[in-house]
Amino acid sequence: MHPAIFAPVAFDDHALLDSGGGEKLERYGPVVLRRPDPQAVWSRALDASHWERADLTFVRESDRGGRWEARRGAHAAALGHEPQWTISFAEGRFAVRPTPFKHVGVFPEQAPNWVAVSRAARSLAERPRLLNLFGYTGVASILAAQAGCEVTHVDASKTSIAWTRENAQASGLAPDALRIVLDDALTYVRREVRRNARYHVVLLDPPHYGRGPKGEKWQFEDGVAPLVAAVRELLDERALVILSTYAIGCTPLTLANLLGEIGPGEIEAGELALASTTGRALPAGFCARFTRGFDASVMSR
Repeated sequence: MHPAIFAPVAFDDHALLDSGGGEKLERYGPVVLRRPDPQAVWSRALDASHWERADLTFVRESDRGGRWEARRGAHAAALGHEPQWTISFAEGRFAVRPTPFKHVGVFPEQAPNWVAVSRAARSLAERPRLLNLFGYTGVASILAAQAGCEVTHVDASKTSIAWTRENAQASGLAPDALRIVLDDALTYVRREVRRNARYHVVLLDPPHYGRGPKGEKWQFEDGVAPLVAAVRELLDERALVILSTYAIGCTPLTLANLLGEIGPGEIEAGELALASTTGRALPAGFCARFTRGFDASVMSR
C-alpha cells in the first residue's frame, strides 16, 4: 500500500530515529529528544537501550504541558535550566528550544513545503510576495526570504515573534528583510483585502485552537473557511497556497475541498510525514496545495 504522502526531503540536522509506544525518538543537530506522539501506536523498532540514551525526555505533567528531563551524561547543549542550540536547513539557522508544550520551534515535516516555496519563487521573473500566516518561529518565512521573496510574517504570539527575529538574525538576514506583524490572522487578511494587497504565495498552518493578541478566538472548524475565502481575494494571477494542519479531525480531502473554493487551479493533497532510519514513516499532519499559473514540473522536482 502506498498512501499519498508529500515526499520528505533531506534534512541533515534532523533524523527520526524510531517511533512507537506513543512516543518518537528524534535527533535535532547533536541532541536526541524523546517525546510523546499520539500517532505512534505501533511497537518500537529499536530496543530500550536506544531510547534510554535520549539526551532530553519530555515528561507530561498535565494535558496542558510538562517538563524536559536531561539524562546523566547528556550532550552539553541539552543541559541547563533552558537548553537551546542551533540547527541549519539550506541557508537558514534556527534555534531549537524545548518548550513546556513539547514543541521545539522547528517542524521538520514542513520541509517539503519549504522546498516547494523556494522552487515557486525562483520560477517567477518578478519578486514574489509571500504571506505567512500563523508563522510561528519564522522558519518558512526566513527560507522564503533567502529564496528571494518579499515576506510578510504574521503571528499572534509575542514569544513567537521574538523567536522569529532571533532566527532571522542567526540566518544572516537584515533587520528589515521580513515584515513581521503581531496580529490575528483573519483580521490581518481582511485588512490586506481592503488595501488591495496581492500575494503570489500564502502559507497557512493554523492550530486547532488559539487566541489572537487582542483575545480573538481561533477555532479551526469555525475559522478556516472564512480565512481561505479572504485569502482568495489576495491572490495574484500566479498563485501558490499551502494549507497544513496537525492533530485536527479532518482529512486531506477536507483541505482539498477548502482550497478548491479558491477557483480554477491544480490541487494536490495528502499527508506530511517524517521518514525514519528504521524505514517506517511517522504521520505528521495533513496538507493541501493550490497552484495556479505555475508549471507543474517546477513544483514536483
